[in-house]
Parts: sequence; C-alpha cells; structure tokens
Amino acid sequence: MQFRRKIFARIVVVLAIVALLGWVVMSLWNWIVPSLVVDAHAIDYPRAIGLLVLCRILFGGFRGHGGCRQRGKWRQWKQWQSMTPQEREQLRNGPLPD
Repeated sequence: MQFRRKIFARIVVVLAIVALLGWVVMSLWNWIVPSLVVDAHAIDYPRAIGLLVLCRILFGGFRGHGGCRQRGKWRQWKQWQSMTPQEREQLRNGPLPD
C-alpha cells in the first residue's frame, strides 16, 4: 500500500511540475516573442505544453537525469574512492615508463 502511495505522489508531483512549466513557457512566450518577432502570435496553454514537449525531445531527450553517462561517472567516483593514495598518484602521473 505504501508503494502505491509513493507512485501516486510522484505522478501528482510530475503533473504539477509539467503544468507549472507549461504556464511559465506560455507566459514567457506571450510576453517576449510577440514584441520581438513580426507577425508572431500569442500561444495558448496546450500549445505551450506542446512546445515544452518538443523542446524536451529536440534538446533533452527522455532518458532522465543524465542516463547512462551519470552511472558511468558514479562508477568512476566509487573506483577513485576505493584507491589508495599511491594508486591515485600513479594514475595522475600516467603510466610508468618501461
């Protein structure tokens, strides 16, 4: 039961964030773009959400917070933390000459 509450709470938070971001996009567009671009029109709320989704697809993707790249950095950090100071110094100085 607790798991369902957490999932429901996360869904509600995500929907609230999307709604707020849609309102921010709509407000900024209607404030800035019609005064800067000739023949630009104000947009309504559904178009602002669509613009937000389009920008997310084009520039951010849908992999979450960094995707696989973040996990790779975490592994490197854990490996660095498990090294002795001598191993760290050797890694900083590069490989030893033969």
